[in-house]
Amino acid sequence: MNINTQLLDAARTGNIAVLKDLIRQDADVNFQDERGYTPLIIACYNEQLEAAKVLLEAKADVNAQDFGGNTALMGVCFKGYPEIAELLIANGADLNLQHGNGGTALMFATMFGRNKLVKIVLEHGADKEIRESRGLTAADLAVQQGNVEALEIFEQY
Repeated sequence: MNINTQLLDAARTGNIAVLKDLIRQDADVNFQDERGYTPLIIACYNEQLEAAKVLLEAKADVNAQDFGGNTALMGVCFKGYPEIAELLIANGADLNLQHGNGGTALMFATMFGRNKLVKIVLEHGADKEIRESRGLTAADLAVQQGNVEALEIFEQY
């Protein structure tokens, strides 16, 4: 297994000692696997907050997108990890990046009922008027999903 693949594994499992050691050995913190996942995306998808911190300190690209256009922030908004979302945003995550179908982190949070994340990304300035490929906004998606709480949050921003 090469050093970059080992870095992906350490990010997935949150093995901080191995992660730091591999970074010291010049592993590529922005390496992408066959799906385009970077160590940061993998750490975030797997709720590895400390691993995400280590990777960001090592200059991992907070806005890297996998081959579907998904970012670490989109992943945590889908999965429901507010603390990691705050970390990513504090480190410059672009709230309004769109994946292949035009979806944003706000749309993921809305569609999956992650209303704490809906509030977080709106508080930090996410654009709720962006439309995905079918022409729908996050509010339209909230209506489709019956997410009344998200609609109430949108009214505050």
